[in-house]
Amino acid sequence: MSPKLIAISASVAIAALLGGTMGWIMMNDSRTGLPDCGGGQIAGGTLGGDFTLVNSAGQTVTDKDVITGPTIVYFGYTFCPDVCPLDSARNAAAVDILDEMGKPVTPIFISIDPARDTPEVVGAFAHNFHDRMIGLTGSDEQVAAASKAYRTFYQKQDGDPQYYFVDHLTLSYLVFPGLGVVDFFGHDETPEAVAERTACFVDAIG
Repeated sequence: MSPKLIAISASVAIAALLGGTMGWIMMNDSRTGLPDCGGGQIAGGTLGGDFTLVNSAGQTVTDKDVITGPTIVYFGYTFCPDVCPLDSARNAAAVDILDEMGKPVTPIFISIDPARDTPEVVGAFAHNFHDRMIGLTGSDEQVAAASKAYRTFYQKQDGDPQYYFVDHLTLSYLVFPGLGVVDFFGHDETPEAVAERTACFVDAIG
């Protein structure tokens, strides 16, 4: 199979998985106790959960250590050529808009490529986009467990053992401590849209 056909097949597979994930979210959308802020709200507690990962200083941290207020969580990897940098920049821009509104939100970048993304690498990557963005990595098992909790997907492509790519979903999750994921944002959403919906939840939840 040609590289082009492989890329197309991978894109189709990811689109199908993304559709399945978003379908699962909407089918489980009871919105119990949550405001109607538009977008992809879900029932608190049905998505997201506990994780144990490693921060940029090499310290083991849990979700309770890093999700202490409204948080935007994204799964990606630093060698990602396009989507991850664009999504990270969008999330950082949304956080800046929210700062101007007096609603501080923490952005988190969780690596799905722990083999290359050491604590130092993922920390530098995250800080490059925002001085409050927290970069997290971990062992293969830790990353897989975090990914499973958020029902995201990633898969390393075959090829060069050093310069490989990783297929993955591109959702950003709005998380509140004690509630879990209350909303999610797709790749095509603007910083303004992310900030507007996030602000709605911050105002309603506190």
